[in-house]
Amino acid sequence: MEQQIKVRVAVEEDAATMLEIQKEVLAEEDFLITTVEEFQQTIDGQKEWIQAKLANERETIFIALYEEKMVGWLMFQSPHRKRLAHTGTFGMMVLKEYRGLGIGKLLLEKIIMWAEHNPYIEKISLGVFSTNERAIALYKKMGFVEEGRKINEIKLHDNEYIDDVLMYKMVHK
Repeated sequence: MEQQIKVRVAVEEDAATMLEIQKEVLAEEDFLITTVEEFQQTIDGQKEWIQAKLANERETIFIALYEEKMVGWLMFQSPHRKRLAHTGTFGMMVLKEYRGLGIGKLLLEKIIMWAEHNPYIEKISLGVFSTNERAIALYKKMGFVEEGRKINEIKLHDNEYIDDVLMYKMVHK
């Protein structure tokens, strides 16, 4: 299956499809903090965002293609403060019908390899909903460790809260 999946760096022309994927994943309302109503990004704004990420040597975006169709992406960003510049966080989204095919694993392998070869990045971090058990299992399999939780950080509905699980992986020491 993995031979049908390709991962590459994003380009400006990916903006519209990336937005479509993000809107579709947001509409699921299962695993992302931003709600569909809050999401206001435009294609031009997305293009500028892609340019800014790729122009920064501490940041990147990878696109996942399944049989040449974009089905997911991963964005890595690093703080601009000197004492945090060795770190970065990522967010990943894969279309629901393509989950379980190894796409997330390939995107993670790509970002880990990128970080290992980046002279600035030493620690990769993420936050994941405590209810996203498949993602947590994948992150652990890829060497990420839970470093803490923000208890009841995410409020889904009245009296329905979930934890934000904080995970990390050191790529340089």
